[in-house]
Amino acid sequence: MAKRIQLVLNQDVSKLGRNGDLVEVAPGYARNYLLPQKMAVRVTPGILKQVERRREAERQRLLELKQVAETQKAALEKSGQFTIAKQVGEKEAIFGTVTNQEVAEVIQAATGQEIDRRGITVPEIHQLGTYKVEIKLHPDVTATVDVQVVSN
Repeated sequence: MAKRIQLVLNQDVSKLGRNGDLVEVAPGYARNYLLPQKMAVRVTPGILKQVERRREAERQRLLELKQVAETQKAALEKSGQFTIAKQVGEKEAIFGTVTNQEVAEVIQAATGQEIDRRGITVPEIHQLGTYKVEIKLHPDVTATVDVQVVSN
């Protein structure tokens, strides 16, 4: 079996890796496809240093995003309870349901923070009361806020 060649990818290649990844491929694949298409470059000490710098910069960027999410979580949980007014029928049953879009709008109106509605998990709400809503701000950071549903 032929020796494998190490390359650094210049762009994403499906089923192989992402831009900046260090990969080992067959010599023919490298020589006939990746190198002529300028999808990858051969590994040299200088290239390895560039890859490490890029990884460190990406790690720092992700760390900053996590810190921003932690700050946002603290502000949300400190702000207390959010109130949503809904139309009510018999036995305190609400018409319709409370959606994640409504929760995002109430939070933005109260705190000025824009929250992505896709990260909000709302339990089944069919009656008046106070409910816990989870908001995913970052893959590692989840805030829990109280939402009170009242009659309008």
